[in-house]
Amino acid sequence: MTLAALLFLGPLLAAAGYWLGRRAARRGRPSDVGTPVEHATFETLHTASLAAPPLRAGLTAEAARRSARGLRSLLGTDALCLTDRDTILTWDGAGEQHHSAHVMQQVGPLLGTGRDRAFALSCDDLDCPLRWAVAVPLTVDHRVLGTLVAYAPRESAVLARAAGEVGRWVSVQLELAELDRSRTRLIEAEIKALRAQISPHFIFNSLAAIASFVRTDPERARELLLEFADFTRYSFRRHGDFTTLAEELHSIDQYLALVRARFGDRLSVTLQVAPEVLPVALPFLCLQPLVENAVKHGIEGREGGGHLTISALDAGNEAEVVIEDDGAGMDPRRLRRILRGEESEAGGIGLLNVDERLRQVYGDAHGLVIETGIGAGMKVTARIPKYRAGVHS
Repeated sequence: MTLAALLFLGPLLAAAGYWLGRRAARRGRPSDVGTPVEHATFETLHTASLAAPPLRAGLTAEAARRSARGLRSLLGTDALCLTDRDTILTWDGAGEQHHSAHVMQQVGPLLGTGRDRAFALSCDDLDCPLRWAVAVPLTVDHRVLGTLVAYAPRESAVLARAAGEVGRWVSVQLELAELDRSRTRLIEAEIKALRAQISPHFIFNSLAAIASFVRTDPERARELLLEFADFTRYSFRRHGDFTTLAEELHSIDQYLALVRARFGDRLSVTLQVAPEVLPVALPFLCLQPLVENAVKHGIEGREGGGHLTISALDAGNEAEVVIEDDGAGMDPRRLRRILRGEESEAGGIGLLNVDERLRQVYGDAHGLVIETGIGAGMKVTARIPKYRAGVHS
């Protein structure tokens, strides 16, 4: 078990241990571990350790199914169910045929408020043991992902408290699962960025463009070769550091010089930069991929070329960087799949990589804002805080 899970287990043990202790005391079960409450505490720890691993996969139907019996054992209830925001993920115990159809309606208010909810149950089956339930939210970063609902024959303040503590413990496991996924995505993004900082396609085209000027315009070829050398030197620098907006824009200018050598008048560029934002720091190689995306996917395949606008303006405590093209654009549904990691982009570092790195460094509020449509070009906005830990002012 993780340290965070153990820290959260204290209140859980106070409630669930007491609950199981009462059950053990009533049964008169002999124990060689100590008092009934002490025995129940050890039993609670053991049960929690078995329930935790499935939850580290996140709130899925399979994880819910594998953890539900252990969670019900922790609470000592007649039945327990786990839901996400839309449906029941699993039901363990009695009464499923009588009560499952009403669960999502009963937990609906909780999904909006994030507050525990207790309610009486009505059932036409006289043999059904379920007459009362308590539902608690399962949250990650203040977002309600689903609910845990515990069922009992009668109202119980002890069960209400125990369910609340177990729900908070489950939420910790889900939060750790989210951290694991974020860390994995970040590592994958870093590896992908390291491998794809410069695509072989771009290198080949750049060298071919330089070669085309060797005989006709040797001085232009020399300038382009120097631009190419500086651009590759910047791109292959030690990965993972911060850079300044000035350095990133300089690299973009070198990249565009190489692109214009190929496209000529087919590509026009407008650059608007406020001098006061040039010292602002941002994650290394964060903007150049957006420009490359605009050129490659927006303009390169378009007959007649296109126009690219790059602006970096002062927006109070932030620098607002906008990269806009009038190219082919993209289906917004496909864009959403790409940003969720459900569909890969063809080559390059890509939008998902940049979006995830910005969110990792500055938080979800600073992810990319993208406006696009088929045939409507694409506008990508990144807001970079001027002052943040680890960032130069």
